[in-house]
Amino acid sequence: MARPKSNDKRTAILEAAVRVIDQEGLSAPTATIAREAGISNGSLFTYFETKTELFNQLYLELKTQMGTAAVEGFPAKAALRKQAHHVWWNWMHWAAAHPPKRRALAQLAVSEQITPETRAAVYKNIAGLIDVLERMRLRGSLQNGATNFASSMMTSLAETTMDYMINDPANADKHCTVGFETFWRATS
Repeated sequence: MARPKSNDKRTAILEAAVRVIDQEGLSAPTATIAREAGISNGSLFTYFETKTELFNQLYLELKTQMGTAAVEGFPAKAALRKQAHHVWWNWMHWAAAHPPKRRALAQLAVSEQITPETRAAVYKNIAGLIDVLERMRLRGSLQNGATNFASSMMTSLAETTMDYMINDPANADKHCTVGFETFWRATS
């Protein structure tokens, strides 16, 4: 009879994967992730049948954390600008507070190992964030552009803002505000 899986062990593996991907990239062996988690390589495969499954679950987990943080305390009845600022502020501060997660997520986002099913699940899990971005796109200068184009522009500006917040923490809030104002003017 198979032993029940432990949520603590699963979480430890995912947290170890973040650290290892951050340091060694996606080509790091699962044995390194298992060692970092304090378990055997065989135990890792009890929780994730393949490295691809581990990466897909980690991508889903990190994107969901980011999306949940972005809409936490969301002002549903506020004007779109205030809603967009709220989402931007929370998103930037989540990323600045978790640099290894941000860097691991960036690598996973461009990995061919992330399946369309996982990307669809992420889209569903961060629907609140996507709704705000889509309403901004439809009312502003990007209304005739593709959704993915608008998303890529926002991501590029967000990545630059995050870099400055992390590298200059004394002025993190200032960088966050300037990043939002630039984004708002570009899209509204």
